[in-house]
Amino acid sequence: MFIKGRAWKFGNDIDTDVIIPARYLNTSDQHELAKHLMEGVDRDFSAKVKTGDIIVAGKNFGCGSSREHAPIAIRAAGVGAVIARSFARIFYRNAFNIGLLIFESPEASEKIKENEEIEIDAGNGIIKNLSTNEEYKANSIPLFMRELIVAGGLVEWTKKRLAKAEAMGGD
Repeated sequence: MFIKGRAWKFGNDIDTDVIIPARYLNTSDQHELAKHLMEGVDRDFSAKVKTGDIIVAGKNFGCGSSREHAPIAIRAAGVGAVIARSFARIFYRNAFNIGLLIFESPEASEKIKENEEIEIDAGNGIIKNLSTNEEYKANSIPLFMRELIVAGGLVEWTKKRLAKAEAMGGD
């Protein structure tokens, strides 16, 4: 799987309140959430981001509360992936649970600049900066987490697994 898009650069410790402010948590409508993505740091972000674009951030991306609304809003806005130096552990798991591709790469996090064109070979964890011809390696994603992404998240993975078991005559 390849993702290609423009980089949107954010700093360290981007918390879930910045990703999707708490005042919007009264809805589970993912499209409504997407309208307010990153509003805490860039009020017009959701109008500027295009499908496939890539968020690049520093350390501890997604810190703060454990709300799933944050990765849901990112995915619903059409963001193809998030690259960061590191992720808050709960955000990391929530991202995979809802099918959002994330990559830990300290080098890419540091070197990629706003508006550069990025291509990610998700299967091999290779991040290419097409604007500078540089290439970075992301930390490998465990096999199970890759299965979740391919399936579209934990719920879809579970549905497929249950259907397969049912088809084989299992409970």
